[in-house]
Amino acid sequence: MFDRKLQVVPLGGLGEFGMNSMALRYGDDIIVVDAGMMFPDSELLGVDIVTPDFSYLEQHRDMVRALILTHGHEDHIGGVPFLLGVMNLPIYGTEFTLALVERRLEEHEMLDDARLNIIKAGQIIEIGPFKIEFIRVTHSIVSSVALAITTPLGVVIHTGDFKVDPTPTDNELFDLHTFADYGKRGVLLLMSDSTNVDRPGYTESERAVRPRLEELFVRSERRLVISCFSSSIHRLQQILDLAEEYGRKVAFLGRSMNNVTEIAHSMGLLSIPDSILMRPQDIMQMPPDKVAVVASGTQGEPMSALSRVAVDNHKNLTIGRGDTVVLSSRIIPGNEKAIYRMMNHLARRGAEIVYGSMRPPVHVSGHASEEELKLIMNLVRPRYFLPIHGEYRQLSKHAQLAQHLRFAGLQESFVLETGDTLEIDKMGARRGEKVTVGRVCIDSGSLDDVVEDMIIRDRRHLSEDGFVLPIVAINKHTGKSEGLPEIVSRGFMGSDGGEVLQEARAVVARTLESSTAEERGDWGVMQEKIRNDLKRYLTKQTQRRPLIMPVILEV
Repeated sequence: MFDRKLQVVPLGGLGEFGMNSMALRYGDDIIVVDAGMMFPDSELLGVDIVTPDFSYLEQHRDMVRALILTHGHEDHIGGVPFLLGVMNLPIYGTEFTLALVERRLEEHEMLDDARLNIIKAGQIIEIGPFKIEFIRVTHSIVSSVALAITTPLGVVIHTGDFKVDPTPTDNELFDLHTFADYGKRGVLLLMSDSTNVDRPGYTESERAVRPRLEELFVRSERRLVISCFSSSIHRLQQILDLAEEYGRKVAFLGRSMNNVTEIAHSMGLLSIPDSILMRPQDIMQMPPDKVAVVASGTQGEPMSALSRVAVDNHKNLTIGRGDTVVLSSRIIPGNEKAIYRMMNHLARRGAEIVYGSMRPPVHVSGHASEEELKLIMNLVRPRYFLPIHGEYRQLSKHAQLAQHLRFAGLQESFVLETGDTLEIDKMGARRGEKVTVGRVCIDSGSLDDVVEDMIIRDRRHLSEDGFVLPIVAINKHTGKSEGLPEIVSRGFMGSDGGEVLQEARAVVARTLESSTAEERGDWGVMQEKIRNDLKRYLTKQTQRRPLIMPVILEV
């Protein structure tokens, strides 16, 4: 048994932001850590969400024992319904994390068959050859854990997402002692979050936001609208406490905001002062200086509460001159245009907008900066190090940061990307063979709406060069064309393209005339001939390559 190897297989999240998912295999047993999603970049036209390709797990489905979740952010749990659509695994996570997963599974009508197992920080479970201890860490979402996974070859520590917050608002402290204990006993491999590796120093405590929020409550003379991530329970608690202190009623806007606050409150993770909540429909009836609105939509998502408020399309809230809008969140790379567009709309309505870097801050990160990353390395002192969660430049910098541990037992750091593997046996660690990974593009959040690469390619094609529809009527008795072909185009030529399109009709007519009666009787052949001749002509005349879809009508 002890000559078996341990394989570390990143299915997502290494060399990219989001889609975090990691498989660990020992012998014939596999456990999966997290199953996240990511929002698409602008290249993936019309795609709503992107999940990892779980082909590797499908190929080894008889070996996959469980899914372990570190916390409830979408980039760690958003792919759970899509993984469960492939195989029904037992899922382990904290109560709050699993409550968020339940909502996702309800949307996909998968909750009845799900096997959800609640764990607590400090608990140890055994799954096959793996013994897993859940270690409390602090992050921007409550109930986050790191994992200490004991294997026959040694201990693997997976930090999940974390920062070392010495003064968390819920007083649930980061469990540095357990990390240190494992470090004393010896750790085979450390896998650590790289998101903020390029930030020097320490990430500020969540409590650092309170002075700025308090100042806003004091000086805002009219409505105060605060937008933050709905999962930021610590932030929401501070807003509720300040609202009570300064005599404002609070309304929550947005489906995700209402869902998450309801879950957190029911679990005792969010304390809501008596009589402080108000119905959204009562916002405009209250004196403006007695209202605080907490809205979802920090990233300018088109149908989010804040986006609709910005364009005056929300049934319960209209922004007026002198209102204050606070974006208590970071701008996720790629979302800049949508966010700034939303801010411009709010500014046109006369709102004061508070966002970005300032002292004291209006937002603090949930990820560890350079000194905290070093702290964890120094406590754990692993034999091997694997940076996770981040783009390649961040993984690479994190590996360089670990070099000082060479004097404390670190033998090697590995910079892997999704699909690369790491193999460890009693002889040591090395890169293994690549596995099949990739992205699965999903259109409307449905398990059935997977978008193939070809469809995205077509969408990109349409967005760049438009399309042309040559419409031909063929007499089924004579096999001859009835009149000149029609050409319909969209997104291809403007009003000055009349001559080109007129000549295009003649090109199609000549193609028909030069074809035999047998060819004209075979629609597939005729469509291909028309497409080729028209493509040749349009490319020569315009240097553009529109999508050409011949339509043949039988009359």
